[in-house]
Amino acid sequence: MRRRAEVSAGLLAFRRRNAIEVLLAHPGGPFWAKKDAGAWTIPKGLAEPGADLLATAQREFTEETNLAAVGEFIALVPVREKNGKVVHAWAFAADFDLAAFASNFFEIEWPPKSGRRQRFPEIDRIAYFPLPIAMGKILAYQQPLLRELEQRLA
Repeated sequence: MRRRAEVSAGLLAFRRRNAIEVLLAHPGGPFWAKKDAGAWTIPKGLAEPGADLLATAQREFTEETNLAAVGEFIALVPVREKNGKVVHAWAFAADFDLAAFASNFFEIEWPPKSGRRQRFPEIDRIAYFPLPIAMGKILAYQQPLLRELEQRLA
């Protein structure tokens, strides 16, 4: 019996300044602490089987950023991670005040095999980036989301 691939849902906020800028999130925790290029992501999270994917994306966006996602949502073509997980994403226009940023937390044993548990933010920072810079910051499998957004807004 084949295992069903996991599904995530997320949102890609964008704004127009001198150029299109997108809001990306940097993962928290010790694994990502010193990584920058190719480490950023759209705010997203796992969807339960049968869940409304857009509602999941909005909930995860708020949990990870403390910002409310409202407006007209543009469905983007889903992308697939190396592990097979499918990520459904929607873009929406928003020029957030990033001072309101706050993220939920997760707990892991750190350092490994130490017996100590530590809490880390799921997302440690967010920022708007012009599309050319965002392409170098975002996880490689999510780059098609940026390309599609650019084409759709052209």
